[in-house]
Amino acid sequence: MKIAIVTDAWRPQTNGVVTTLSRTAACLAEFGHDVTMMTPEGLRTIACPSYPEIRLALFAGRPVRRWLAAEAPDALHIATEGPLGLAARAAAISAGLRFTTSYHTQFPQYLSARYPIPRGLTFRLLRGFHARAARTMVGTAQVRRELRAQGFRNLVEWTRGVDTNLFRPRPEARLPYAGPVLIYVGRVAVEKGVEDFCRVAASGTKLVVGDGPQLAELRTRYPQVVFTGFKFGEELAGLLAGADCLVFPSRTDTFGLVMLEAMASGVPVAAYPVTGPIDVVRHGQTGCLDEQLDKAINGALALDRAPCRAQALEFRWENATRQFLDNLVDAHGAVRAPSKALRRVAVPAGRPES
Repeated sequence: MKIAIVTDAWRPQTNGVVTTLSRTAACLAEFGHDVTMMTPEGLRTIACPSYPEIRLALFAGRPVRRWLAAEAPDALHIATEGPLGLAARAAAISAGLRFTTSYHTQFPQYLSARYPIPRGLTFRLLRGFHARAARTMVGTAQVRRELRAQGFRNLVEWTRGVDTNLFRPRPEARLPYAGPVLIYVGRVAVEKGVEDFCRVAASGTKLVVGDGPQLAELRTRYPQVVFTGFKFGEELAGLLAGADCLVFPSRTDTFGLVMLEAMASGVPVAAYPVTGPIDVVRHGQTGCLDEQLDKAINGALALDRAPCRAQALEFRWENATRQFLDNLVDAHGAVRAPSKALRRVAVPAGRPES
């Protein structure tokens, strides 16, 4: 099957959307599908206000229409609600093509955290964007419930995966910091709640791994916190495996891939009991959820690390990609009835994992 994916979020950005789409595209290719992607690469772009690493495509309508006509995909998925997503939506509607969308980012919460924009207005715009999709894919059951309450329709679940070969327990990992080592990994921005982590009363060392518009401010205000900038690959995996607890202070995420990466490394999670963590973390087993972050941290530090790894092994990019495939629709024909949502699938027998 020829599958076309449109996304405003793409490399060199570092975030969960890019990771999810990259791994999904790779798995689709491994399954024998022909994947073509429309991204901001090669188009005229401008920097997103306050996020210069995010490039927004300009005048994308004509390039997207030409690309879509030339590719003639069997299935079209529009992953983001940015300029490319809007252009692809318009082109698909004009051409009479069915398409799916996905909801990766809590824009109402993000925008209201930075600007005086009512959440109701943003939800209305997003609801209009997704209304013409045959299906809208969401990461967790909680996001599905929340969006349904906001009037969204045709919602289906699309879970996530984790690379359990890269992110794994490393008993030899020893970080050069006083313990316990608490780590945050992600964008350093107000909507991620990083300052909650920086100011929480906790012993040991706090590491903030990432970059973003709030980095300079927080580095000045919290000199006792270790700010490392972005880390990738083995270096990131080593930092996670050497930590004692991942602190996930965001109240605005739809999933939170880094929580799976931490658990795959045998590291428990401390977070608020909000969308994302409540579907990913098993409270009292693989992490602790509490409205008081210090209590969540203390609870997570007391947990056994083995269940963290065991839960992470249930999440496979191959399984998530099969669910994505099941959610797609024929761009030129009728919509298939979705099968039962795949949430967690055990490791296939005979596949060694540690």
